Amino acid sequence: MKKITVPEIMGRKTGKKLAMLTSYDATTAGIVDEAGVDIILVGDSLGNVIQGERTTLGVTIDEILYHSKIVSRAVNRAHVCADMPFMSYQVSIEEALRNAGRLVKESKVESVKLELNKNYLETVYAITKSGIPVMAHIGLCPQSYHMMGGYKLQGKSKDESKDYVELAKSAEKAGAYSIVLEGMPLELARMITGSIKIPTIGIGAGPHCDGQVLVINDLVGLVIEKPPKFVKQYADFRQSMTDAVEAFCADVCNDVFPAPENSYSWDSNGYNK
Repeated sequence: MKKITVPEIMGRKTGKKLAMLTSYDATTAGIVDEAGVDIILVGDSLGNVIQGERTTLGVTIDEILYHSKIVSRAVNRAHVCADMPFMSYQVSIEEALRNAGRLVKESKVESVKLELNKNYLETVYAITKSGIPVMAHIGLCPQSYHMMGGYKLQGKSKDESKDYVELAKSAEKAGAYSIVLEGMPLELARMITGSIKIPTIGIGAGPHCDGQVLVINDLVGLVIEKPPKFVKQYADFRQSMTDAVEAFCADVCNDVFPAPENSYSWDSNGYNK
């Protein structure tokens, strides 16, 4: 299968929309890849859905490296992008370059994603100039959870909207190959999408982006709490797993499992596999 590259992603600005999902393990990544997703994100959302944390702030660069390695190993077609977690790029440009380089060299991802404000435009420029593609992320930025007062819709005023449009343009000038737009009114996402030449990928930003991304656990219903409004749940894996585990427990308690067909035994010729 043909590998999806950064130039192809950029070329989808006016073509077929981009489908992007998170993955954190080899099994899920392999399924997502075979199903035809264009971009797989090893997101710092693993802090929420894998580690059980309230925010993404505790995720480390080593944890992203670990999950990125096992995801990259399972993917043949999709482009693999890794989040740069909180404080992996904020301290200095030099540290950002070092951590971005580790992600590409050690885990074999093909790009990195940064939650962006105007203070990190030079960081985007430096990383891209080193040969590492950067996906920018603006709007609701989970790493700014405390500054934003929680997971709240962004860009609700005219002044905020103008600032986000300018930030997107600046990210494009700095070399970003795409921009994730999260948690903003669909009208603002449409403005941003129409103002830049690189693709936008929305999450809670309406239908006018050049692509869409969701957390895989939300999409398949493998969650405890009710997902956000912008999530469309395509399956109910939580209930399916619950039913399966309950059936297993019942079979064990009732001495139904393991049955003879699930067991090994001796026969007249010796051990029978």
